[in-house]
Amino acid sequence: MPDSSHGEHGRPPTRSERFAAFRASPFLPATVLVLIIAATAGLFAGSYTYAMANPTPHSIPTAVVGRYDEPTARRFIAGMERALGASLKLHPYGSRQAAVRAVDQQEEFAVFEVPAAGRPITLDVSGASGATVAQVLTEAAVKVGKATATPVVVHDLKPLQKGDPRGLAIFYISLAAVIIGFVGAIQLSVHARELNPLERIAFTAAYSLLGGFVIVAVVDWLLGALSLPFVESWLILALTMFTSGMVFTMFNTLFGRWAMLPTWGLMVLLGNPSSGGAVSWPLLPSPLGTIGRWLPPGASVNAQHTAVYFRGYQHAFPFLVLAGWLIVSCGVFLIWRHRHPGGRPGGAAHAA
Repeated sequence: MPDSSHGEHGRPPTRSERFAAFRASPFLPATVLVLIIAATAGLFAGSYTYAMANPTPHSIPTAVVGRYDEPTARRFIAGMERALGASLKLHPYGSRQAAVRAVDQQEEFAVFEVPAAGRPITLDVSGASGATVAQVLTEAAVKVGKATATPVVVHDLKPLQKGDPRGLAIFYISLAAVIIGFVGAIQLSVHARELNPLERIAFTAAYSLLGGFVIVAVVDWLLGALSLPFVESWLILALTMFTSGMVFTMFNTLFGRWAMLPTWGLMVLLGNPSSGGAVSWPLLPSPLGTIGRWLPPGASVNAQHTAVYFRGYQHAFPFLVLAGWLIVSCGVFLIWRHRHPGGRPGGAAHAA
């Protein structure tokens, strides 16, 4: 009986035959996975380190009220910009009330008020707008006030909740919704492979609704870390999970077993560091601060952040971003459903 390691008639296999055998073996995908996992580990560490390790302000939108063109105020502002290594993007307002409303609408991150002569300059930060931004502004104001002999009073217009002193809880619950959203879709592909397209979408929506409810229940009712507006926060989390799950399903339709790569890259490597949840957008590298708002994790953080801290000022933009990704993902999945590895014969997936 001829040796299976040799070619025809017992001759040693040629290089092309050995490569063909390697391609047909489980060693090729295993080798590819080793390289991909190693590269992903470096990208994962690098993306989070690049975005979060040393947050640096670039341009901070700031409302100004009063005579900010006076010499004392100009000297203080120039000192702030030198201390921050960034520019304060100053927007004048006719009254303090209008400036505070702009902070509520998340157009400004602080209010710089120059009162009549003889009174201290007031800097109103907003911890809820971004804990990291409020921190760097406060530290710089104290330092510059001493250096320029300018009396400064710092207030926090929108302090963070007691159970979330660093403002990270919203980032964590949004991160949970994003990751569990696509992990749930992966599990449906493995354990409920025979689901037809509409059934797959329905079950993705079902675990998203239930998962969003459980996240709110644990974080608010059980742990008391955040006081959440129940229905709004629940629906934002459910929409986030549903979108994340359908993004994976779309990539699974387009790329088959390699769908995890673009999903992880889009949602975790790029989306989460740029979401503005752990580090506010003015402190992120400029490209990340812009891109993050158009990705599902950033949209989720944005909507949840407004729901918790700026009730009554909710914007349509983050919901449009999530809805856009959801519609595109569902559309791609349904149009090319015959390419999806799931479904069962005779069902909706093979109706065409």
